[in-house]
Amino acid sequence: MNFLISNDKSDYENYCQIADDLPIFFQHWYLDAVCEWEVLVVKKDQKLVGAMPYFLKRRIGLRYIIMPPFVKFMGPHLLPTYRTTKYEHVIFDLLIQHLPKIDGFKQNFSPLVSNWLPFYWKGFQQTTFYTYRLDLQDLNTVFAGFNRNIKRNIKKAEAQLTVLEDLEPEIFYAINQKSFDRQQITIPYSLAQFLKHDAALATHNARKILYAVDEAQQIHAAAYLIWDKKCSYYHLSGDEPNWRSSGAGILLIWKAIQYTSNQLQLKTFDFEGSMIPAIEQIRLQFGAIQIPYFFIWKYYTSIYQWLDAIKKHIG
Repeated sequence: MNFLISNDKSDYENYCQIADDLPIFFQHWYLDAVCEWEVLVVKKDQKLVGAMPYFLKRRIGLRYIIMPPFVKFMGPHLLPTYRTTKYEHVIFDLLIQHLPKIDGFKQNFSPLVSNWLPFYWKGFQQTTFYTYRLDLQDLNTVFAGFNRNIKRNIKKAEAQLTVLEDLEPEIFYAINQKSFDRQQITIPYSLAQFLKHDAALATHNARKILYAVDEAQQIHAAAYLIWDKKCSYYHLSGDEPNWRSSGAGILLIWKAIQYTSNQLQLKTFDFEGSMIPAIEQIRLQFGAIQIPYFFIWKYYTSIYQWLDAIKKHIG
């Protein structure tokens, strides 16, 4: 099969124009806002058929491919015609051959990738993760699928709170940070990183910030929704620790679902997943369906494997 590989970002920008189901995290402008990225573009007879963007990090003499901040999925993406075992085996093998010289590789593949066998054959390893999605063909059916506790919390919150749009991004970041502080976790991105990411999304009309306030205009919680041509994503959120019992977070999820269906006219809502049991239970209470995706990794050098093990141990 006559497939060729290009590293030309202009080829990738053209690919983004023709790939209708490309997740927002793959868009060239989105990647520009969150990291220094590179790409492998696949051509067949000079036609663009697929691509694999990646973030190559350099640190203490090591070079490794990892997930950048604000990016849920990366990995290979092929046009639908080429999503067959015959083509995937050839194209994925070619992509692996053209990866740069690296010490390690870690990527979350999009749920669109169901075949990782060529990576297995080349010594990569895999863990199945899950995101959670709702089918929004009919909002009444979606709401009927919520469990009793979710419906009760929504009703309680609607009686006490008002949901508004377009909170200033600096204020959203402060609320988002409080959720990390409550868990005694350092927020994994700076205000400057968040604002650059936010500006790109705002420029491309691909985000909405929702927030819930009480009668005194005090903010109880905020939610950051983003979207592409096929799906919206409950991307980021945060709440005020003193008012977590108000049900504001639950209400904002429902409002984000309604916004996705009514304003965006999209049929899929993605919670962006979680492997944490308590969060997974909330997603299931909304009636969301598990959608598997692959975490693919490989240690090319023992030094990177050793340092990665130390990092995991430290936490």
